[in-house]
Amino acid sequence: MATAPLIHARCSYSSRISNFINKSGSQQSPVASSSSHASPSSSSSSSSSSASNSGFNFPSGTNSGQRHQGLRAQAMSATTNGKSISSMGNSRNEPDHLLVLVHGILASTADWTYAEAELKRRLGKNFLIFVSSSNTYTKTFTGIDGAGKRLADEVLQVVRKTESLKRISFLAHSLGGLFARYAISVLYSCDTYNRDQPDDLAHNTEGNSQSTSFSKGGMIAGLEPINFITLATPHLGVRGKRQLPFLLGVPILEKLAAPMAPLFVGRTGSQLFLTDGKPNRPPLLLRMASDCEDGKFLSALGAFKCRIIYANVSYDHMVGWRTSSIRREMELSKMDTSTWLMLNIALQSLLMALNFLKKQ
Repeated sequence: MATAPLIHARCSYSSRISNFINKSGSQQSPVASSSSHASPSSSSSSSSSSASNSGFNFPSGTNSGQRHQGLRAQAMSATTNGKSISSMGNSRNEPDHLLVLVHGILASTADWTYAEAELKRRLGKNFLIFVSSSNTYTKTFTGIDGAGKRLADEVLQVVRKTESLKRISFLAHSLGGLFARYAISVLYSCDTYNRDQPDDLAHNTEGNSQSTSFSKGGMIAGLEPINFITLATPHLGVRGKRQLPFLLGVPILEKLAAPMAPLFVGRTGSQLFLTDGKPNRPPLLLRMASDCEDGKFLSALGAFKCRIIYANVSYDHMVGWRTSSIRREMELSKMDTSTWLMLNIALQSLLMALNFLKKQ
């Protein structure tokens, strides 16, 4: 939903993501939970399944340099008997890690053109970069649940066509993060990963197929879940003060937006404003905050080795910081107007200087 550039100094793409996804080796300890003030352009939070195996369990304020070093240092592949899957190699040079890219509202696969090319260049042949195309443009208005099911079917088709796949990660932008959260609940199974890997295991003996087991967190589409990353996703919906920033926090506008949203963006609008509930049935986003009859939403998230959210502090006119960072109002950093102005001027000056240097 965010129309402004997303993360880190308002760049449309951040190399931190590809560095983080591509990092291999033994898993490190969970990210420290101490808080720090976020930068003027974005903030990020992460969660390791070794710290919690159920849903989002993010520490607040994780944008210090030390925290980002911790994120980059975390291993992105599971280990088996001291060896990472990536280190075992792929003799056929086929991709074994599926990275699913999911766009936001009223968007298409074209939104990922640059990021897809960069990720392919940086991550190499072991990754299959797949851009979802099942929810383009007005299909994003049909509801989070409907879009999530279409995404799940799309992912299953890719997995069935590519037998070499063993791991899966998601990178989703804006509303696409909610689609992805619903999709993984459809794709989730509580079984442990147990796919035969005769080509990958050096100790495999002829005629005696060996298998590799991973975390008991479960599987996504029959694969080992590794990373779940969202960029400016309205995890808590857009209902509330300044959660739809372009309304400028004007009470009357925010009050009128909820009943009018379905007229413009269909079922998705009512779900984002939490007006789709019934007397005996909570709104969808509330149901997605737990395991329920609709799906194992928290269990599916808990199956991933690492979960990261990026949230914009400024320049995002569609998604508020509180909903995209899953924080209470009191947990947001406080800055007066003059401080924000100085920071924004400094940021603009830096960008102008970078553009000038590129032209030299």
